[in-house]
Amino acid sequence: MSSAIADYRRLWGAAGFSFVAVAYLGRIPLAMSQMGVLLLVAQATGRYGIAGATAGALAVANAVGAPLFGALADRIGQRPVVLAQSIAGSLGLVSVVVCADAGVSSAVLIVVAALTGLVMPQVGPLARVRWRPVLRRRVNEGRIRQDEVDRFVDLAFSYEGAGDEASFVLGPALVGVLGVLIGADGALLAAAALLLVFGSWFAVHETAALVPRGSEHAPTHGVQLWTSAFLALATAVFLMGVLFGSIQTGTTVLATKQGHPDVAGLIHAVLGIGSVVAALSLAAVPASILYATRMLWASGAMIVLASPLLIVDTIPQLVGVIAVMGFAVAPYLISAFALAGLIVPPARIGTAMTFMAGCTGLGYAAGASIAGRAADGAFGPAGHTPAFVVTIASMAAAFALSLSTQRILRNARIVS
Repeated sequence: MSSAIADYRRLWGAAGFSFVAVAYLGRIPLAMSQMGVLLLVAQATGRYGIAGATAGALAVANAVGAPLFGALADRIGQRPVVLAQSIAGSLGLVSVVVCADAGVSSAVLIVVAALTGLVMPQVGPLARVRWRPVLRRRVNEGRIRQDEVDRFVDLAFSYEGAGDEASFVLGPALVGVLGVLIGADGALLAAAALLLVFGSWFAVHETAALVPRGSEHAPTHGVQLWTSAFLALATAVFLMGVLFGSIQTGTTVLATKQGHPDVAGLIHAVLGIGSVVAALSLAAVPASILYATRMLWASGAMIVLASPLLIVDTIPQLVGVIAVMGFAVAPYLISAFALAGLIVPPARIGTAMTFMAGCTGLGYAAGASIAGRAADGAFGPAGHTPAFVVTIASMAAAFALSLSTQRILRNARIVS
């Protein structure tokens, strides 16, 4: 463990504190926005189905926009793209609050949320793109050796996975705390301010200039991205998104039933605590254990760990189950993103990382929407348990996918 800590210190030192801090804080608003919209609309309308559909619209639109803006960043650079997204996304979150407070129709709320999600930047995936150029510069400066680059890139992806999970802790937690102090609308306004400041800072950070653009890189034409292995990985993270969306919805329903709707964000944040610990611990996993194998074991573990959701009926019980589940979430997601980074051509890495993140958001949308309808009684009895059935079903599908694609994922290589 001490060697892993030393490696992380060297990694963060090579990147610089400002990059590590800004890249993390820049992703918090997206984590806040989904839970914030869900709570705001649920309180404004009293209907979980509409709330899930509105939060889902934001996530779906973000899933659509992420790879488009990622491809644009591959061509013209991250700086202008992310800066424009940060400003537009901040204005969009403010618009959601204004519309909700004004009591507009559900259709208008959904449209405004979708437009907001479309333009919000995916800072986490774009930060992953910057690590290899950053480390390459440190090699040229003599601060790290060339033969250490692959090891540090792998370490960086583990760290970024932990950062993503930590954002899912802090984001909903901030929504929960601010929701209690200043209301759900105040929480979304805070997310807008964070996006404007830290999203813009990430955009103009000096590391953005290190990422090769268009003609500076290998040509993107003729480079194959849509392989069977990459599509399998995209489907894998989609299913993880379903887990996030359905758990968030089920948590909101149970917390409301218990008379504490404003703590739903805090409850859901517990999922990320175990994920952060597991993510940082992955540095100690031997490289001989392939990413495909890690995904298989993690998905199987999630089925077992999620099963008690079917019998929880109090907030303490839910917190206990979610806390344990987190330890299997990070190995699954990090392995999927890391493997994608190995099999995707460098010229398409921005597109690939944002597409993967978009698939997670798309899964969140599907999970929140289906679980919301289930909680409203669309498929039978109403309540939180039907929502959690969606969670367990998504993990069963993830295990089946991992099992059936083991050979494809283990043999995957860059194709050009």
